[in-house]
Amino acid sequence: MNQYTNQRRPINNSAIPTVIFVLLVINGLLYAVSQLQPRFMFANFALWPLDSMEPEFHILQLLTYGFLHDLRGLGHIAFNMFGLWMFGRDIERMIGARRFLTYYLTCVIGAGIVQLIVAGMQGGIYPTIGASGGVFGILLAFAMAFPNRMIMLLFPPIPMKAKYFVLIYGLLELYLGLSGRAPGVANFAHLGGMLFGFLLIQYWRNTRKS
Repeated sequence: MNQYTNQRRPINNSAIPTVIFVLLVINGLLYAVSQLQPRFMFANFALWPLDSMEPEFHILQLLTYGFLHDLRGLGHIAFNMFGLWMFGRDIERMIGARRFLTYYLTCVIGAGIVQLIVAGMQGGIYPTIGASGGVFGILLAFAMAFPNRMIMLLFPPIPMKAKYFVLIYGLLELYLGLSGRAPGVANFAHLGGMLFGFLLIQYWRNTRKS
């Protein structure tokens, strides 16, 4: 993915690169705070539809919702943080901390924008939370940077090239979103994170060429 940037970045060989470490800490701290003050945190910092009256939508929620997670168990935050670390560390090392943070937050915000559009079409009043939009954007970047790298799936436990893994995952999200077979999951927001990540990568590439 050197083509995403105009200069070589120093290689950080630490197990957890700087931005990913900070993101993991912030998500963990906000998860703990949400356990203590769930109503305040979700009313103010989850992503609410544009036409919701109580709680209200605020523009900052397009960013803050990506740092909140389901409090009913550790699965939601654990899955997202594992994906952030597993697929994001090589991306951050390759493009640098500043550009990685820009990319990740763009995917989070882009996923939120798509979710607002979908929520407006569906007409429901419900909050959206989770870092999945950013993580799905990182999945796309990983597949574009390392398309032939082998990934071992958990279920089923078979190896698969990154490009096929992300393609299948994206098609699955599209199917689940259109069919409604995964209620309570913002499938189109996940796809929105991938879309905005792709657009940003293309912008960086075109900027370099010009």
